Amino acid sequence: MQKFLSSVAVATLVSSSTFAQTADVPDNLEKLSNFQSTGVTEFTFIEQTGEYADGIKATLEQISLPDGFKIELYAVVPDARSIAVGPQGIVTFVGTRKDKVWSVTDRNKDRIADEVKDFAPSLTFSIPNGPCFSKDGFLYIAEQNRVLLFPAAEFFYESPDVAAFNLIAQGDLIPPEEESFNHSARVCRVGPDDKVYISLGQPFNVAPPEKLDMYAEYGIGGIIRLNRDGTGREVYTYGVRNSVGHDFHPVTGELWWTDNQVDGMGDDIPPGELNRQTAMGQHFGAPWYGGGDIRVSDHGYDKMEVPVDVVMPVVETVAHAADLGMSFYTGDMFPAKYKNAIFSAQHGSWNRTEPVGARVMVTFIDEEGNATMEPFAEGWLDANGEYLGRPMDVAQLRDGSIIVSDDLAGALYRISYGE
Repeated sequence: MQKFLSSVAVATLVSSSTFAQTADVPDNLEKLSNFQSTGVTEFTFIEQTGEYADGIKATLEQISLPDGFKIELYAVVPDARSIAVGPQGIVTFVGTRKDKVWSVTDRNKDRIADEVKDFAPSLTFSIPNGPCFSKDGFLYIAEQNRVLLFPAAEFFYESPDVAAFNLIAQGDLIPPEEESFNHSARVCRVGPDDKVYISLGQPFNVAPPEKLDMYAEYGIGGIIRLNRDGTGREVYTYGVRNSVGHDFHPVTGELWWTDNQVDGMGDDIPPGELNRQTAMGQHFGAPWYGGGDIRVSDHGYDKMEVPVDVVMPVVETVAHAADLGMSFYTGDMFPAKYKNAIFSAQHGSWNRTEPVGARVMVTFIDEEGNATMEPFAEGWLDANGEYLGRPMDVAQLRDGSIIVSDDLAGALYRISYGE
């Protein structure tokens, strides 16, 4: 596809695809789909200087990194979650677990954001955690129970009104009766096959047996994929409890993803997971396994014969550290050993007796696909066990630096090398 579509071209695309709207539209989406003004004129702007920003900068002085690296405040972004960097490097979009998507702009290219404001303020978002871009500049936003498409967001984000269409209409991502406040933060990526991949966490700590057939049909507790026009939906991954981070290996094209594992089994089990998927339809163990090879007693799963072939994780991480967003590093700024490594965020435990996590990890992968994970940036968990921040996602800027989102501090951090 072309990197830029005129309004005429977009209209043609819409009329010939499944982006066409249903009659039951909950907000201004119908007007935006028809290139009509909504009457909304105001943005919410976020102050980037002052005491709040200074407090975040003070915290960053405590963060440890390998020699040669430094971390700086890139932007104040309330509730910052998953990150999508525009292919043109003009604007970065940041999702939240609330009702905002933020646009972050570094206009003078000094590697500090100049402006943070809400994106498409005329729309009513519901847990728009998961933005992602195609290489040719189409922005997708995965919400709790909808997926929206913005064909030219990086060019028209300056206006409150921006062309927007359903990729998956409200109520069609999962059955509405399965909507839950739990595990509803979706993430998305456009794969090397030019399909959109979306994670669908299942809403329970351990899904009950009577739900499994229906969940398998919809891809709940899995990762689905579909064509970029919304057709061809299929379940790509099974046996996922709640993945909030995935990316594709830049050489092999294989899907790698993190998974958060069962709570209530103790401080030290089960482990979190980093998984590698080599073929469509593979099963990764939930709900029979709570994490790694630890069986689950809830609903008697540990007494059942596991009815599927299970792929075990390539890395077992610290129990309850909450491994979330991840990205392969493809830039040239960092030393050569980081090329094609994974940078991932450990959000931090929410109910462990002794908190763990709140750091950025790096995973090195050898030629045989073996993976080794180690801390890269840490210090957001202080000596008192208090969280000073909770990293959530990692993305790469065009200059080869990386940015890290933190939904506790409400910020994006930039990590660079040799500057």
